[in-house]
Amino acid sequence: MSTRSNVAPSTLSVDLVDGGVVVQYLDGRETFYNGVPERVEGAVKTPPGKEVHVLVTDTDGVEGVMTYVNDRNTHNDILEATGVGRLMLAPDEREELFPGVAVETEGYSVRVEADLEVVDGRVFVFAEDEMSEHAYELTG
Repeated sequence: MSTRSNVAPSTLSVDLVDGGVVVQYLDGRETFYNGVPERVEGAVKTPPGKEVHVLVTDTDGVEGVMTYVNDRNTHNDILEATGVGRLMLAPDEREELFPGVAVETEGYSVRVEADLEVVDGRVFVFAEDEMSEHAYELTG
């Protein structure tokens, strides 16, 4: 297996719809995160072993940056073509993902914390695998 590295995200189009969140990649494709995100105050710890995606939007919720946390499956060239970023963390490491948004590993889980006095927008966390999908919005 090749080593994966951090990749900086690009600004993507976002559409907050009744049934979930739509993110349009730079290459024109879209992904739909199904379901209304559960509102969680301040921080969320994802279920263990899930693929974790963090979306930070602008105030209007029409643009944002998407970052995959500890993704080992997606090649750098695909991330760069789509505009999605990647952050690789060591066990029990903490890093600021975006001003006001910190991410850390806790065992096999990922903890995402947002200081909404610093973030000028909305913060969504998606945790999924073949068995289940979880969607959260961090609130103040």
